Amino acid sequence: MHATREELDTQARTVLATLKPTLTPKERLTIPPQPMPSRDPVERRKSMAEVAEGYTPAQAQLEANRCLQCKNAPCIAGCPVHIDIPGFLAKAAQGDFKGALGVIQQSSLLPAICGRVCPQEVQCQAPCTVGKSLKSLEKAVSIGRVERFVADLARSENSVSVPDCAPPTGKRVAVVGSGPASVSVAADLRRWGHDVTILEAFHKPGGVLVYGIPEFRLPKAIVAQEIDNLKAMGVQIQTNFLVGRTRKLKDLIDKDGYDAVFIGSGAGLPKFMHIDGENLVGVFSANEYLTRCNLMKAYDADRSATPIYQSQRVAVLGGGNVAMDAARSALRLDAQEVSIIYRRSEQEMPARREEVEHAKEEGVRFLTLHNAQRILGDEKGRVKNVELLAYELGAPDASGRRSPVPITGSESLLEVDTVIVAIGNDSNPLLRQTTPELEVNKNGNFVVDDEGRTSLDRVWAGGDIVLGAATVILAMGQGRAAAASIHRRLSTEA
Repeated sequence: MHATREELDTQARTVLATLKPTLTPKERLTIPPQPMPSRDPVERRKSMAEVAEGYTPAQAQLEANRCLQCKNAPCIAGCPVHIDIPGFLAKAAQGDFKGALGVIQQSSLLPAICGRVCPQEVQCQAPCTVGKSLKSLEKAVSIGRVERFVADLARSENSVSVPDCAPPTGKRVAVVGSGPASVSVAADLRRWGHDVTILEAFHKPGGVLVYGIPEFRLPKAIVAQEIDNLKAMGVQIQTNFLVGRTRKLKDLIDKDGYDAVFIGSGAGLPKFMHIDGENLVGVFSANEYLTRCNLMKAYDADRSATPIYQSQRVAVLGGGNVAMDAARSALRLDAQEVSIIYRRSEQEMPARREEVEHAKEEGVRFLTLHNAQRILGDEKGRVKNVELLAYELGAPDASGRRSPVPITGSESLLEVDTVIVAIGNDSNPLLRQTTPELEVNKNGNFVVDDEGRTSLDRVWAGGDIVLGAATVILAMGQGRAAAASIHRRLSTEA
């Protein structure tokens, strides 16, 4: 039975009314965890509107009261940007949502985004004492959901404040890319008084937040507001500026007079399976498919001229969040049948459990312990079938996941007209090709030290260009570390 937001709010109000002004840790452990209200699966599978509806005020306050206010605060250690989590939850527990947001903004300027897309279950919520006491990670305090609520409330009330900036230092910093790492760098450096210019290759800023994550998970109006906040702080943004083509990286320092450069250009080069048939009509990388759908709004057929392949039966190869995003987007683009093909079991899937469950609710089929061997086409060169091979799980590999072992003679055909490859990304080679002085590892990612410094003087890097495909909050953590390092360098120079 799908509980409505109103029903969940009524339940939360009832429990909240029974709470004493002062609660013991034992009493806090009896407060029921608050589920996230979501739209009905049948209705939402054909709509790009956001799936998760967000906590009500009563739910947010009640969930915040579950926090034990541990003195050792293991949740802070699990947060890549080290938000004072007990501090903001304490204010939210009192109904001081504005104060809660103020605490968060001391460390993060993207709470509405992080509250939606960050995997709190493996970061700040993983070490939560409440979850450990109740012997269930799912019963840990829902930190991200409360964070999202206080950010959304401020936005709905038009009370989001723009951070104050220090007097101008006369120093200029170029930031390559406009994703999470770059936004964090730009915000921190601007607060310290430096002149910051973001150079974005696409026609819209936001990076993976606008081209990679679907509207139903992260409304683009939220990203636009965060970008507007940067502009209000005085950050300049140049779009359609491809560093390495429009201007070489070293020229930004040697000819354009920037005192430092931060590279946060992400990992935008899609990986493929290298199997027969990947050149057929109807095979896409998840990057292309999601970019057409998200950045170029192909789902809005009446108002967008962006072409999108008309699919009936779709196979998505992969088991991460990008695979879930592609599969769920295909449903909303009128596909009749969508299948996730993943060579391990569901337990080994790297995607967030919430995304997997949402995909199941919406009707995505999961063909686990299978992998694509080749893609077959018709006489016109269009996708017709995917040949699958069944697998079983063997011993754990280096990552701790059990290795998939193919079962000889288990081939089968799946009838499809579209294949979306969602098995990860590499870094775009343009910058390393045009800047040979930059040290890269075997995967093509930039090599940096603990402060984000590259092998090239005055050049820092962070986010997916360093980590490979990672999370928004990890990219932000690297961005903040690099910003602090850049600031220290610039502050020592006349």
